[in-house]
Formats: sequence, C-alpha cells, structure tokens
Amino acid sequence: MPVVQFAPFASLVQPAFWHELTRLKIDVLRLSDESLTVNASYSVGRSIRDRETGKDVPLGCNLSLGSDAFKSAPTVPVFSVSARGVFKNYNTIDEFKAADKAALFNTIADEMWASIVERKDASKLNQFLLITFADLKKYQYYYWFAFPAFVAKPAWEIAENGWTNAEDQLNATQLTSIFNALHKETKPYFIVKLTGDAAEIHPIEQADALLTNSDINSIIIGFLDPSGSPDNPGWPLRNLLAYLHALYPSHTSLRVLCWRDSDLPQPKKSWKSRLGMVLHAPHSEPATKPAALGWERHPTTNKLSARMADLAPMMDPTRLADQAVDLNLKLMRWRILPALDLDKVASTKCLLLGAGTLGCYVARTLMGWGVRTITFVDSSRVSFSNPVRQPLFEFEDCLNGGKPKAACAAERLKKIFPGVNATGHQFSIPMPGHPIPPASVAQAQKDVERLETLFDSHDVIFLLMDSRESRWLPTVLGAAKNKIVLNAALGFDTFLVMRHGARAASNPNGQRLGCYYCNDIVAPADSLTDRTLDQMCTVTRPGIASIASSTAVELLVSLLQHPDGLHAPPPPPQSQSAGASTDDNGGATSVLGLVPHQLRGFLAQFRTLLITGPAYDRCTGCSETVLRAYEEQGFPMLLRAFNETGYLEALTGLDQLYDEGDKVLESVDWEEEEE
Repeated sequence: MPVVQFAPFASLVQPAFWHELTRLKIDVLRLSDESLTVNASYSVGRSIRDRETGKDVPLGCNLSLGSDAFKSAPTVPVFSVSARGVFKNYNTIDEFKAADKAALFNTIADEMWASIVERKDASKLNQFLLITFADLKKYQYYYWFAFPAFVAKPAWEIAENGWTNAEDQLNATQLTSIFNALHKETKPYFIVKLTGDAAEIHPIEQADALLTNSDINSIIIGFLDPSGSPDNPGWPLRNLLAYLHALYPSHTSLRVLCWRDSDLPQPKKSWKSRLGMVLHAPHSEPATKPAALGWERHPTTNKLSARMADLAPMMDPTRLADQAVDLNLKLMRWRILPALDLDKVASTKCLLLGAGTLGCYVARTLMGWGVRTITFVDSSRVSFSNPVRQPLFEFEDCLNGGKPKAACAAERLKKIFPGVNATGHQFSIPMPGHPIPPASVAQAQKDVERLETLFDSHDVIFLLMDSRESRWLPTVLGAAKNKIVLNAALGFDTFLVMRHGARAASNPNGQRLGCYYCNDIVAPADSLTDRTLDQMCTVTRPGIASIASSTAVELLVSLLQHPDGLHAPPPPPQSQSAGASTDDNGGATSVLGLVPHQLRGFLAQFRTLLITGPAYDRCTGCSETVLRAYEEQGFPMLLRAFNETGYLEALTGLDQLYDEGDKVLESVDWEEEEE
C-alpha cells in the first residue's frame, strides 16, 4: 500500500505583520531577544480551475500571519483555526545566522511530545517556530519557519482505494451535519460519530471514550485540512496521527476525514472534502519520542534556508520617511533614555514667529525631534541675501520680488519631510513705538485676532523676530494664555535663549521666572527707524544662529520631559557652573538634564552662562497689571500701547520709578572738588 504523503505548510506572511514587528521591535522589544508567543492561522484547502485544461489546481497549504499575530487572542474567520507558535527575534544578522536552530527546534518538539504523552493535550499539535532578524534601516526582514512534525516509523499507509470524495462514503445529511457543526465552532481536530444518517462532532480530547466504547466503524477522525491536493492531506494530520498512535496504539487503522468545505456545495456540485483509511503497524513497546522534522524549504531553491522579505520597494515613500524619522528617535530609548516621552514631543504644536535665520534653524531642529506641527508667521519676502544663511530657502525663491517667507518655509519643510504639518501665515505683528494710522486700525485688529487664534491652537511659541519691540505682543499673549514661550535673540557674537516664566496665578511653586522684558525699566519702543545699513541687517557671526536655535529647541524638549512642564523650576546656582553635577538639583532636571531659565552664549570665549531671572512686578510684558488690562480691555488697550508713548510706563508704574529715582538724585548732597 502507498505511504501517506503530507502537503507541508508554506508560510504566508502579510506585509502588515512586518509593520507590526517593526513597531514591536522599536517600542517594546528594543534589545531584548526573549521568546514571545505569536499567532497564525490556516483555513480549509482551496483550488482553482485551470481554464485551459479544465482541471483543479490546488493552492498552497498556507499558514498565514498578519498584523494581529502578537495579540493574545486574535479572531479568525469561520473554517479557519489558530496556530500558536514561538517567536524569537535577533538583534544582528550574525546572531540570526549563528543561532542554535537545532536546539530551538528540539525544544519545541519536546514540548509538543510532552503535551501528548503526559497531558493528552492536542492544543500544541500545530505549534510552530519563527526566528527573525529585522533590518529596520533597509526594511528587510530575514526569517525562517519551522513546523515540527513527528516521523512515524513505519510510515502510515493509505488503503488501496486511496483518498476518495467524502460523499462517496458519507451521505448528504451526514456531511451537512458536519458542516453545520464546524460552521458553528470550527475545530482543528475532531471526531465524527455516525449514528444511522446522523453525524455528531466531538472534540478530539474525547477520543478515550469514543475509541474505547464505540463501534470503530462508526468513528471517523477529522481535521481541518489546509491542503487542496486530492491525494496529499495537509501537514496537521501528521501530528494528529502521532498523537493517536502514541495514546491508542491498538488502533492501527483509522478512517480520516480531510475537511475542505467552507460552503455548502451548489446544486450538481460535489463536496470537496476527502476521506480515506490510513493504516499503521502495531507496536507493543511504550511510546518513545519519535524524530521530528519541519524546517521550511526556500520556495525558490527548495533548500533548507532562511528567506528575506524586502518591503522597501512596496512601501509608500512617505510612510518610509515617517518611520525612518521615528526610528532614529526611538533608538534613544533602547539604551540611553528609556523614559524619554517621544509622543509628547511629537504631539506638541509649535508656532514660530519669524521665518528668518532663527526660524529656519529652529524648524529643522524641531523636525529632527519628530515634531509634526510647525506654523510660521512672517511678513517679509525672501531676498537674495537670505538663502546662504537661512537653510529653508533657495536662489529661485528670491526671484520676482521674492516668495513670502512663511509660506515658502512651510512648503520647503514638506519637501524635506512630507509627514510634517507645516503652514505659513503672512501678516505683520503690531509693535509699541510704531503708531498705527487710523486707516490701518481695522487691519491691525484683524492681525491681532489672527495671532490670538494661532496662540490658542498651539502649545509652544518661539519668538524669533529681529527687533526688541516686535516681541512685546507675543509676550503678553503667551503670558495671558499660559503658553510655553521660548525666546532667541542674537548679537554679533553673543546670543540669548530663554523660556518665559508661567503666570503667577498658575504657578504652584510660588517662584515666578521673568520674561524677555523683566530686566528692563523702559518700555519697548521704536528701534528700527533711522538705522544705518549695518544696523538694518542682522550682522552676526554665521554660526551663532544655528547654535542659538538648537539650544532653544533642546531647552523646549527638556522642559517637555520635566514632570512640572511649564512650571519646571530652574537649576539652583551651584549647578549653573560648567561641569556641575545634575544628580542633585532639587527637581530642576528632566530625563534630559537641566531645564535652565536663560542661557547666554559668548562665542568669542566659547562660553555659555546659565542665568535665572525673577519676574518683575512692573514688567511691561508679563506683569499682572498688563495682563489684566489686556484681558479686560482687549484690542483698545493694545492700540494704546502701540500708539501712545509712555502708556506702558504709566500703566505699570515705571514712570513713578523714574520720579522716585529723580527725587533720590535731587536729595543727594553733592560735593564738588575744586581743581
């Protein structure tokens, strides 16, 4: 009699599985190579009709893995069953190649055999092994499946009449009963008990009672068959027969039903399931663990070797870029900063006031940190002097009068990384010391309302403008709306980077940090009129803008990582010196280190000082007096600040300070020495 030939499993890995593995590797596994549980599934075997020959061509005996492979209980469709496996991912290709594959395979086979002979458990009969290496730079995935199956000696044989259509031995009523039972609850293995024209389905675990107490001619062993070949049952039957032979060695002949029907047959169509009698020589010795085989062969070479899935050509380039940006950041959490909250950084919406040299460098550094929402505000156009200093602009942007800076910068960010949500707005920000003519008041009010709306929809505001007075309105809005405000300003070879302190009413620490204007005893005024050419242009050492911009973004990220966020305290004085330890700073550090208030850089000495400045109660930018006046009066208050010289001094009491100073000077009894 011919030996039973089994159709081996062929792995069918969906691209979604590799995407899920990528996420799992980056976010969860990182450097771990511990074994995990993975779930796959297979369904009834199928075939297609060859139009030329009219014959059925069987499809592969596939075991499929998808995006839900790592879920604890994935759902499978009707007439499909789950198969649980062991998954092990290696960190390098060399580790993958050098892995002791025989030991891994034997461990799985030993577990399967122990479940059979010790617990009479059939749940591990479909267990498989998957080892992988994921090259996440190239999106290439090396993998190798093993489907352990026990070798029967002597081999199982099929009766002379071979595998026949199930309807040749079972009537339509019996087959329909089996179909309905499996449709209600699909089982990988089952026992059919025939009683007259009726057919009952029982779990394979009831084999003890059924094989012992029933007429063997009324018992049929069934399994969900993933093979579509008429003469070759699927791989699951191999371990099912090993299970039965080990536990019930006296049953040397079994009727086996290979269930392949997922639908009731149409009229004049036959059932697809197959039925046959398999036979095995009896043995009287206790069952010993047989040898096992099952490493998957390469489909092209038919050799026992690993395979490689290359997803790069089939992936959307935009998605590739998106994952590549996240990859470099998430690698920080593998060894260096496991507590780094990258989602908080990525979800932060940043408003950049100024799209010049500082704005361009700040935007690039924000993208490097994975920030996805960046908005520019600027009223100017790209000029011929800009592209060499401002990396988001090119020569063509200067032609025909120049493109609007804000929109051009946003468009360039999208070309660099399509996943960024970048927009640009072209309008002017009204300033103290620059009176607004009556004809322009309505437009100025619209610009203010537009700026207020942008503040409401963003989390962080960067002040990156050229003049001192242009920062006043954003300072007031940022303090009133309790936003994170970061300021960057340049001198020829010096820079200032600072974060504005939170409003006093919202600060739980009691200590309020100052803003850009807190060290001034004069209100912002016109600094742009009557300037020479060298004063009109931003004359700085070319490298200082990128240093200041990067420092501002790094300060923001450190602030976001601090548990107190906007209210994070500055470091104490002893930690503000070069080389000071950050281990004991009274809660002033985040996972990235210190969160200073101000950094003043001196490029001539290649030196940076950390400075803490308290808020000033007569500040023209962030004092409660100014904020309450803005909240109560709105635009009319702002209009007075823009138009009236001395208004802010009178509002905050700085004019009284001047008077007090004059009185003190007058009260001094000066002594003049004679020459």
